[in-house]
Amino acid sequence: MKTAAHPFASTVKSFKTASGKTGSFYSLPALTRQFPGIARLPVSLRIVLESVLRNCDGKKVTAEHVAQVANWGPTEDRTDEIPFVVARVMLQDFTGVPLLADIAAMRSAAVRLGKDPKRIEPLVPVDLVVDHSVMVDYYGIKNALTLNMELEFKRNRERYEFMKWGMQAFDTFRVVPPGVGICHQVNLEYLGRGVHKTKDHVYYPDTLVGTDSHTTMINGIGVVGWGVGGIEAEAAMLGQPVYLLTPDVVGMELTGRLREGVTATDLVLTVTQVLRQHKVVGKFVEFFGEGTRTLAVPDRATLGNMSPECGATVNFFPVDEKTLEYFVGTGRSKDEIEAFEAYFKAQGLFGVPKSGEIDYSQVIRLDLGDVTPSLAGPRRPQDRIDLGKMKSQFATLFSKPNAENGFNQRADRLDTRYPVHTAVPRTNGAPPAPPLPLGAARDVAEMVLNRPTLESSKAHAGVPEPMERDIMLGNGDVLIAAITSCTNTSNPSVMLAAGLLAKKAVQAGLRVQPHIKTSLAPGSRIVTEYLTQTGLMPYLEQLGFGLVGYGCTTCIGNSGDLTPQLNDAINQNNLVCAAVLSGNRNFEARIHPNIKANFLASPPLVVAFAIAGTVRRDLMTEPVGQGTGGKDVYLGDIWPTSDEIYKLMKFAMNGKAFRENYARIASQPGALWEEIEGVAGEAYAWPPSTYIAEPPFFDGFALEEGASRSDAVGAIEVKGARIMALFGDSITTDHISPAGAIAEKSPAGQWLLKNGVAKADFNSYGSRRGNHDVMMRGTFANVRIKNLMVPPGPDGSREEGGVTLLQPDGAKMFIYDAAMKYMASGVPTVVFAGEEYGNGSSRDWAAKGTQLLGIKAVVARSFERIHRSNLVGMGVLPLQFKGADSWQSLKLTGNEVIAITPHPDLKPQSDARLVITRGDGSKTEVTVTLRIDTPIEVDYYRNGGILPFVLRQLLA
Repeated sequence: MKTAAHPFASTVKSFKTASGKTGSFYSLPALTRQFPGIARLPVSLRIVLESVLRNCDGKKVTAEHVAQVANWGPTEDRTDEIPFVVARVMLQDFTGVPLLADIAAMRSAAVRLGKDPKRIEPLVPVDLVVDHSVMVDYYGIKNALTLNMELEFKRNRERYEFMKWGMQAFDTFRVVPPGVGICHQVNLEYLGRGVHKTKDHVYYPDTLVGTDSHTTMINGIGVVGWGVGGIEAEAAMLGQPVYLLTPDVVGMELTGRLREGVTATDLVLTVTQVLRQHKVVGKFVEFFGEGTRTLAVPDRATLGNMSPECGATVNFFPVDEKTLEYFVGTGRSKDEIEAFEAYFKAQGLFGVPKSGEIDYSQVIRLDLGDVTPSLAGPRRPQDRIDLGKMKSQFATLFSKPNAENGFNQRADRLDTRYPVHTAVPRTNGAPPAPPLPLGAARDVAEMVLNRPTLESSKAHAGVPEPMERDIMLGNGDVLIAAITSCTNTSNPSVMLAAGLLAKKAVQAGLRVQPHIKTSLAPGSRIVTEYLTQTGLMPYLEQLGFGLVGYGCTTCIGNSGDLTPQLNDAINQNNLVCAAVLSGNRNFEARIHPNIKANFLASPPLVVAFAIAGTVRRDLMTEPVGQGTGGKDVYLGDIWPTSDEIYKLMKFAMNGKAFRENYARIASQPGALWEEIEGVAGEAYAWPPSTYIAEPPFFDGFALEEGASRSDAVGAIEVKGARIMALFGDSITTDHISPAGAIAEKSPAGQWLLKNGVAKADFNSYGSRRGNHDVMMRGTFANVRIKNLMVPPGPDGSREEGGVTLLQPDGAKMFIYDAAMKYMASGVPTVVFAGEEYGNGSSRDWAAKGTQLLGIKAVVARSFERIHRSNLVGMGVLPLQFKGADSWQSLKLTGNEVIAITPHPDLKPQSDARLVITRGDGSKTEVTVTLRIDTPIEVDYYRNGGILPFVLRQLLA
């Protein structure tokens, strides 16, 4: 490294580890001589400053950028952008595959232009972790894991072959194969190394962006990183800084300690609710204070994980002694840990700040002693419910209108129950004799869309044929109970608590009804290992919580289906049944399209509610169930103590076990993965496939910036546009671009059938994200989305599903079909929405699909951070209403014609003019805010999006 050429070469200093090894670094304490305010900057912002300082090249990152971050003021207006160069990029497979397809398409475009395809190469290390693909088809049987993985590889073979091509085509691209764990838990336990160093031994902190919003889990070990869409991640991979508007930094001071019986999950649901109420969207949140210092890293990581649910960009925890303990317990090497500690101490970044030491934009305080056992739901993670109020809250929501988060049912239907003739398990060789003994083989889940595949698998699985019996099904009955998700399976305290509760429950004679779909899907093989070593796994298995896979499963919508009889009963009787999961997302139709009430809970509460069989039981005062001899068993009888959990923690934090586990990723990836063969070559050949197709984003690509994004005002105006949809609040990326099952009669289902794909082989939207023909047909295709321009029915209810009214004649049809008609006629379209538009996972296809449907602008009351950025990245204008304005206050019905005139220079966050022409010819004009937030986003938009912008730079 030639430090003499660096504008801040004088800040390069050296540090020494405990073993006497030395390294150099760009010193923030040295920079403080020039900018004294650095000493009071939030820790997270100082890590961002280090990146800006180290990467200052006078071009993409300038001395002015360094001064701008160093002089950050806690309450200043936020108009400047920070070019943040990250150390690495992490992908999960649902977003990673389309990203790889885009990069492959860039290479194909380069070949067409006569350029060297190797110019398209990741410039930072990239890890793709395959974790979103496995579904819970089989459960409750010993070999469920094997059977589910066999189906996973069969369904996703084309995707995995494409990944294998990527591994050989790109030098810095690594794949963590299926069956290892969830990307965020693998990131926390293995990929995140604390500090990195260059070939010249210049050390710098680990930073990253990931293509999943829960990348923020890594904030628990002092790593600044967050989720971005695949669109932004591609730019970061290819050498572009991640541009962010200078953030407010909210300090959250934690005091006190958690009470006995309160879990980290209860804490995170409380913090999620509090931060949502304080409107921290787009802000950094940084934890400090005496209570923060008491939290172990897994608890911190649980809080970091839920940053998207709070709305914040990061939920950051500084590095301290607890971080070092976690690195030892998870098997990092002695040299790594010493370098990590020495670096952070040399930078003055070691230790959790005390009250008054840091200048924050705002301080929020929480006494950990005030946290109570909680759940959240039925539709949003921030809607926390005290455990003791769960029963009454469900009853209240049952008859409340949808607008108040309710289910719009008649109150007199709450207690009605219906007989269902369903299948229950039969033990091998045993006569059918209910009630079933504990440990009996349970019913095999039948994924309706894949039943032929499953039927052929049962023969070699040795699965007993189920017996038939009648059950009574009612509102509030739990039908899915899943211990799943990176959020909680990364935390040994709550996983051990679930195992201990299961042990006490079994010993008390409690059981789970066999029609409840139970599953255990850890985020890492380590979890299985310590649950086995502690002797708790058999008890979980006896209650049905056997291992079904290592992946996101139910939390991402891969719960598999219920039996046809249960589905029919729910639909025919309009039942509001429940799912309880230890996940982070419970948006409408995400967990299962027929289960309307979905509640987030700690793993031990998931087990408890599975035993209870209903959310309509007050577990604080009523028995969980009847055990041996019909004796009432209460939650307090089986709830584990903190001492019981602590005594088992040594099994969970075993450095040797972690090292051996992750060493197997490279040496023994598994026979199924080894059988996958990918094609060779620097450019992909794009063989025919309904999974992987060359995306159209570079069709007609030229090295010159296109006329469609010239400086002429007319080119950036939207004229004569029709309204595609009028949406309410909290339209999520799950609504815009669902990840779950593909309905046969939907545009995507019809396209697959026409292309020779049998219904049994549809797989999911998430798994087919590498094919734009499927994904654009799946845009706005969620079965629960409500387009409010479609008039309500006679009973006042709104039609669900992705439909619209084609203007001017008002014919009702799928949004995709209307989009094709509008585009064929050269008519642009716009979407109107309410608060928090685009809330949810960092789903790039929510923006890509919007663009491919010809939608030119989205006008909303407010936007989720990632989705707003992704819209700009795809060349779609995001516009925000001012003050109390909304499409409702403007009395839009959907038959109006819309014109939009932004600032001629697309000045970030400037005013834009929205003109509404109504059916009678009258006009209404309103001013909205252009949510192109930074100068670089102006460049992206003028180039038609971030992908053409980056490709032009790489090939110029």
